Amino acid sequence: MQFFYWLVFAMVIGVAIFAIQNSSAPLIVIKVFFWRFETSLLHTLLGSVGIGVLITLFFWIPKAIKHSIRSKELKKQIKNLEAVLYRPSTLGQEGIKAKEP
Repeated sequence: MQFFYWLVFAMVIGVAIFAIQNSSAPLIVIKVFFWRFETSLLHTLLGSVGIGVLITLFFWIPKAIKHSIRSKELKKQIKNLEAVLYRPSTLGQEGIKAKEP
């Protein structure tokens, strides 16, 4: 998990350096179907990174929620099974007491 944070940190630094170096770049034209946008390279880059983050979160959040719910269920099941396993058996103890004179 720590590797992931370092990777994200490196990407953010890379985007920041790119943005600073290209802040005076001329406007670019983006054509999508019938629309035509004229914007700076910086806004295009930041928008692309932002959309990428949103798409990643869109697919990651439901999976994380399912994993969290499943983890809670399994922990509850482990607790129940440990209670059954470590609970003293009353039937076995009564049988031993009955045999002693």
